[in-house]
Order: sequence, then structure tokens, then C-alpha cells
Amino acid sequence: MDVLKRNNINMFGKGEQALMFGHGFGCDQNMWRFVTPAFQQQYKIVLFDHVGAGNSDLKAYDTNKYGSLQGYASDILEMCVELDLEDVIFVGHSVSAMMGVLSAIREPALFSKLILIGPSPCYINDENYVGGFDRADVLSMLAYMEHDYPLWADTFAPLIMGNPDKPSLGEELAQSFCNTDPDIARHFAQVTFLSDNRQDLPKLETKTLIMQCAEDIIAPTEVGNYVHHAIRNSTLVQMEATGHCPNLSAPLETIAVIEAYLN
Repeated sequence: MDVLKRNNINMFGKGEQALMFGHGFGCDQNMWRFVTPAFQQQYKIVLFDHVGAGNSDLKAYDTNKYGSLQGYASDILEMCVELDLEDVIFVGHSVSAMMGVLSAIREPALFSKLILIGPSPCYINDENYVGGFDRADVLSMLAYMEHDYPLWADTFAPLIMGNPDKPSLGEELAQSFCNTDPDIARHFAQVTFLSDNRQDLPKLETKTLIMQCAEDIIAPTEVGNYVHHAIRNSTLVQMEATGHCPNLSAPLETIAVIEAYLN
């Protein structure tokens, strides 16, 4: 399997150190287009699509391998080895944040820093844990996706994006959802929203930045605080940006927070 083709890897930039960007559910590497230009003079930008998303090789999608987030972490590690990367700064949005965490736990020597945007180790409320959703709500959402995926995309994308004053952003996210194979999207959603990686966070040794948005229904403020307290070597920044996708809705603030952390 050609890893570069499998994950549709694209690289550019004038720097030596790799800044690797992982996209969230139902998206692809295009979601970073407003952020990466700010870093291409100083870093080697590495963009990719998770298998099943964007222009990745759909034939490589295996429900067994990708039945947990570890399958995606394996891909990230394979890409780093294939590209001969070291001291990688991994920027993970949404579910990619946990993929980055799992990757750095498995191969800590590969990563110098993690930047987690809207991370959540568990989306389901527990006794003393606020994840944002009751289990019944998640199961109902998955059933909705099974019943009418396009309608689910049109309904949920604006809620996930937030920023109702910028409806075009919600429309773009809905279109991105609809560009994903529905069967793969439903399976990926099940794996994502039923995952629980809380026990993994204390294992992470890599320096980590947590970027927490306001009014984020997917990863509420309580989740960002939980991640910060669970990861020993972490910094938490509460952003002014609202919603779950500041890389699209507030790219200038996203860039500024990342730059301040790296510099």
C-alpha cells in the first residue's frame, strides 16, 4: 500500500520541522486552507486525509482496522515513518486530537508537541464527567444518520459549526459531510462518538496545547478543562471563537494562539 496515496498526503513549506494537520469527522485537509499559509515559511506543512475522507484511497477502508481510533493513530505513525519525519508538531482538530494523543503515547520520540483543537476523550456524560451528550442522544443521532444521512448533515452541520451569523460556514460543513461516503461516515461517527480515551490522557508525556472554543456543543468547556487536568504537561487556552471549527470560523485567532504557543 502506497501510504502517500492512501492518505492523499500533500507537503509544502520552506521549514525543516514538520507541522502535521489532522482534520475532524466528515472533513478533509481542505479545512486547514485558512491556517496553513501562516506557517509555510517556517515549517514543513504536512496535510493528509484520513482513510475514508477527502481524496484518500477508499479501497483502504477496513471496518476492523478503523473500528477504533487506534487504527487512525497507526496511519499517522506510518505516515511519519514513510516521510522520515521527526520532532513532529501534530495539530489535531476534534477527533483527530485524540488520534494525535494515541500516536504520541505509542511513539513519543516522533513528536515534539501536540496542538489539540476542540479535543474530547469521551463525548458521553458519565457520573462525574460532562462529555456533552447522554448515551441515548448519541444512539439517537447515529440512528438519524442511518435513516437519512443527507438530512442529518443539513441539520447537524450548522449546530456543530456554530456562528449562525455566518450561515455559509455551516453550509460548507454540511457539504463536506455529504461528500463523504455515507456508510463510512456512519461507521466513523459510531467509532468517534462512542469512544472513551479518558484513561489514555495521563499516559501522554508530550507537551500539549489545548485550544478550547466557547459555545462548542461537541466539546464543551468542561471537557477542555478535563483534558487539561488529565494531561500533565499541558497548556489550556480559552478562545474567543465560538463553535467547534475555529480553523474555519476564526482562522486569525487560531493562527495567533498556535503561533504564541510555538514561539
